[in-house]
Amino acid sequence: MTLAPTATAAAYDAALAPLADRPLVVLTGAGLSTDSGIPDYRGPGSPARTPMTYQEFVSGPGPRQRYWARSHLGWGRMRHAEPNAGHLAVARLGAGLVITQNVDGLHERVGTRDLVALHGRIADVVCLACRATTPRAELHQRLGALNPGFAERHAAVASNPDGDVALEETDGFVVPDCACGGLLKPDVVFFGENVPPARVARCYEAVEALEATGGALLVAGSSLTVMSGLRFVKRAAKAGTPVVVVNRGATRGDDLATHTVHAGCSEFLTDLADRRAGAARA
Repeated sequence: MTLAPTATAAAYDAALAPLADRPLVVLTGAGLSTDSGIPDYRGPGSPARTPMTYQEFVSGPGPRQRYWARSHLGWGRMRHAEPNAGHLAVARLGAGLVITQNVDGLHERVGTRDLVALHGRIADVVCLACRATTPRAELHQRLGALNPGFAERHAAVASNPDGDVALEETDGFVVPDCACGGLLKPDVVFFGENVPPARVARCYEAVEALEATGGALLVAGSSLTVMSGLRFVKRAAKAGTPVVVVNRGATRGDDLATHTVHAGCSEFLTDLADRRAGAARA
């Protein structure tokens, strides 16, 4: 059953019902973090974007300069974002696994257990040569020192998802390399890269286990446009596992879902966490 974009109380409750006392796997996307002030990728009203691919990033110094200039500004803002009620509710659900497509680290901030950050974490930086991983905060300080006044000059530029901004003036931005001379990259999966196989395998294992345990898959705040998340919905639906999708707009997985709720995540997830807590006490 697919609910109308404005769900009735009965339909809203119908979507909550299959999640109230079952084992859960939760898949979250950018829509979960909009209440924290981080823009959504593909929600209603979101502008079209063409994120940098891995192949472009490694193609030469110009694209890397453009990427790090924008990301330096965006990270300076994103790092101050606070988890919202939706993140807190997900942490309370007691899910067998939480799979997030987000790189903002807000699930980690509220202590979410059994978490797979499918696309990595923007708070980490990796060297493409020696593979050393360092905190993003350290690089942020280096970039600030190498580019004095840059952040202040562009303070009014609008933010984009994944910690970058809509900025074209990046000439002259200085980007350091790793101490070994290698290229530095945020430790996230770019378009054109593959999600590490071990992460994918762990997610599939958790989703497939739902069939045996009578569990359900909950999708919160993802348009499911990219296959990295949609594949888990496809696997669950093929096995006959209930799938509930909560998102502000239509998603690529709506036709596979048992229920969809076209609304924000925070209220629904809070209601669900309260209902599961009540069922556990009963």
